[in-house]
Amino acid sequence: MAKLVLLHKAGSIYDDEPDRVYDFPKAYLKAVREGVGDWAIYYEPAKAGQRGYFAVARIGEVVPKPDVPDRYLARIVPGSFLPFDREVPRLLDGRVLEAALAGADGSPKKGGAVQLAVRRVTEADFARIVGLGLPQDLEAEEARRYDPAVEIDDGAGVFERPVIERLTSRPYRDVAFRRKVRAAYDYRCAISGLRLRNGGGRPEVQAAHIRPVERLGSDSVRNGLALSGTLHWMFDRGLLSVADDMSILVSRNKVPHEVSDRLIAAEGRLRLPADARDWPHPENLRWHRENVFGQMAFDEPAPWG
Repeated sequence: MAKLVLLHKAGSIYDDEPDRVYDFPKAYLKAVREGVGDWAIYYEPAKAGQRGYFAVARIGEVVPKPDVPDRYLARIVPGSFLPFDREVPRLLDGRVLEAALAGADGSPKKGGAVQLAVRRVTEADFARIVGLGLPQDLEAEEARRYDPAVEIDDGAGVFERPVIERLTSRPYRDVAFRRKVRAAYDYRCAISGLRLRNGGGRPEVQAAHIRPVERLGSDSVRNGLALSGTLHWMFDRGLLSVADDMSILVSRNKVPHEVSDRLIAAEGRLRLPADARDWPHPENLRWHRENVFGQMAFDEPAPWG
């Protein structure tokens, strides 16, 4: 196995879906096959945007791309994709973060390996890049974010928690997902349009998975919605959903008009993130409509009851 860096450019000729599949030409087949079962970091080159290293995922298998000669698909292990909390630039203090991209004097190389869409990366470089994008103390940082007085037991923090342990920890991933989704929606509920703050400036809005992780959903922002507590409850129970045109769908036989009229913004459409790359993926919305919307029975009382 080998850890990799995968170049991704939105809008390229390749059909990449970073949380699902990586599309690549035959020239990189050997390297990607070496990465099967291991982790890869996604990288967006400066000419395509400003994200640099922006996410991590585990490669599950490699298969030929149907009906496209000499193209292959690396399928991502469901639930492994995780966007970085903070994007990591290619250069830090003028030095590259991948040893293979540095010259003998430590200066950045030009051409050659720098232009490869798939690059092998050392364990040390992988750990460093992921550590910069997903800090070990992210959970403590979030806990103290709106209440500096919160005490965190750092007694077990003498030794750094291994990077793979963080990447596979559900509590850690939940914090990372929540931070990215709420920030993408500017801490505003996507359905009501309200941007509320509680004591200490803590956002009232929550991060909802469109397709739950336990049902093969990912922690991509494109599988998330920022929702208030009540609307999150309603969305998870199939009382609400979202159409392809981003209009809000309501299960009218279960939700009274006076309730939906008060909770949903007047225009009846989803409030989308400023960055189109963070908009809900149509396949995730379709899955929710087909598998959750209007189909779930529940015994607990409705929050408006």
